[in-house]
Amino acid sequence: MSPAQPPFVIAVVDDDRDVLGSLRFLLEAEDFLVRTYARGSDCLSHLVADAPDCFIIDYKMAEMDGIELAQHLRGRGRQEPIILITGYPDELIRHKARLAGIPYVVLKPHLDESLVTNIRVAIAHASFPKDIR
Repeated sequence: MSPAQPPFVIAVVDDDRDVLGSLRFLLEAEDFLVRTYARGSDCLSHLVADAPDCFIIDYKMAEMDGIELAQHLRGRGRQEPIILITGYPDELIRHKARLAGIPYVVLKPHLDESLVTNIRVAIAHASFPKDIR
C-alpha cells in the first residue's frame, strides 16, 4: 500500500484581503494547502520556504500586476503553473498572459468551480514528463 499523496500547496497572491480569505476557504475545502500573500514581493521573498505547486495570481494589484509577478517568477526559473484571476473579461489581458507563460485565466466572480478545475488540470499537466506532452 502506497502512502497518501500530501496535499498540493497553492500560493495565492491578491491585494484584496477579502478575496484572499475567500480563496483560502474555497481551496482548503478542496484539501489544498494554501499560502496567501497580499503583495507580489511577499510571494517572491517566500518562494523557497513555501515551494508551491501552483500560483493563483490576481491581475490587478497596486505594487505589481499579476503579469509582472509571473515574469519575475519565470525569470527566477520557476516552472510551476500560474493561473491568473481577473475581473476584466478582456482579450488583451488573455493575450498578455499567454505571452508571459500563463495559459490559464479565470474570471472573477466565477472562481468557485472553474478555479479548482483549472488548478487540478494545471498541476496534472505540469506533472507530465516534458517529452510526452
